[in-house]
Amino acid sequence: MQRLNLPTYSFKLKSEDGRKLIFDPLRRKYVALTPEEWVRQNFIQYLVRERSFPGNLIVIEKQFTYNRLTKRADILVYNRSGIPVLIVECKSPQIPINQDTFNQAALYNLRFNVPYLAMTNGLKHYCCRFNKGDSQYVFLEQIPDFRNLISQDG
Repeated sequence: MQRLNLPTYSFKLKSEDGRKLIFDPLRRKYVALTPEEWVRQNFIQYLVRERSFPGNLIVIEKQFTYNRLTKRADILVYNRSGIPVLIVECKSPQIPINQDTFNQAALYNLRFNVPYLAMTNGLKHYCCRFNKGDSQYVFLEQIPDFRNLISQDG
């Protein structure tokens, strides 16, 4: 798989029926190794190992309904009180992170009302915080570590 703009992590990989699979430790099962899944698995490791996010507070492909359509948030992170605080939208490295990506994450936020949104294609990463006072998204220099993220999630 493609080298990403993230630290290098080790993964359990296997082939089955001509398909490549990657072990997802959070879901505790092998899943199809697509370019987007490669980004998702690497970014989860980044959150857990580099940003101190507890793995048990991360949900992958959180399903919800919006306007009678089924949607899935790639990564949804909760605080220790069970309140969602971060949505991460993952794209394949070949897909640019642009306004459409931001709009998709913002649309998902209509359902979850989180203070932080992040978007990544594994090569470029963006994170923003929603300021309720002026209803504006402010882009941050980096993804906050979990402690800082939850200390400001009100």
